[in-house]
Order: sequence, then C-alpha cells, then structure tokens
Amino acid sequence: MAVNRLKGKSTNGQLISSLLLTALFCFAGYMHFRRPGFFLRAMPPYIPFPFHMPAVLISGFFEILGGLGLIFSRSRRVAGIGLIALLAAVFPANIYMAMDSAQFGPIPPAVLWLRLPLQFVFMAWVNWSTKTQARIEDQ
Repeated sequence: MAVNRLKGKSTNGQLISSLLLTALFCFAGYMHFRRPGFFLRAMPPYIPFPFHMPAVLISGFFEILGGLGLIFSRSRRVAGIGLIALLAAVFPANIYMAMDSAQFGPIPPAVLWLRLPLQFVFMAWVNWSTKTQARIEDQ
C-alpha cells in the first residue's frame, strides 16, 4: 500500500543561494575577529561600553555558525531563522552607522543609508533560500 508523505525539498536556485549566503556570512563573521575596531565603532552609545567587544565577537561567531548551518539541509532552516534574527538584532548598529557616518571615513554616507533597506532584502533572501518547497511523495 502506497503512503503519501509531505517532503520538503530545496530548489537548485535555493541551494546555490544558500552557498552564496554561507560565503557572505562566514566572511562577515570572520571580519568581526580580524578587524573588530570597525565593528566596535558601529556600536550604538546606549549599549554600555563593557559589552561592546563581547557583542562584536558573539555576533561574529553567530554569523559564522549560521553561515555554516546553511550548508546542511537538516540545519538550513534553523540557521536561516537565526540569521534573520541576527540581521534584525544588528539593525540598530546599521542605523547608528548611517546617522554618524563621519566615523566610517571612506564609506560614503549614501551607502550607509542604502544599507538600511538592504538589510530587509537580506532577510528576505535568507528566508527564501532556507524555505523548502513542500511536495507529496509516494512511499
């Protein structure tokens, strides 16, 4: 007797997209450790100073962890949800960077402002890349 089961599958485009996101997030996370000064300047002043370096290192660690989680189908969706949460969590730092653009020297202020709506594009990209397409298979 055949049994129908709902099974999730990713499309080739989603798999390629997940690998691109893996590279992007792993590189960004690595840069938190390689050049923490840049990320420290992005910390909004309302966050108490003793928490700046730990926040930079923790966010970098989770960017790498989430990026690596995108590689494996079993962890892809959970990693995607975590990365979306991380993108939301660091959004105040992006706002601070745009509002205090003089601290970020060679980066044009327009780029820092453009980055704000792009954060939502990244969230949508991660969401799309990590969603599976449900289909029914006979067992």
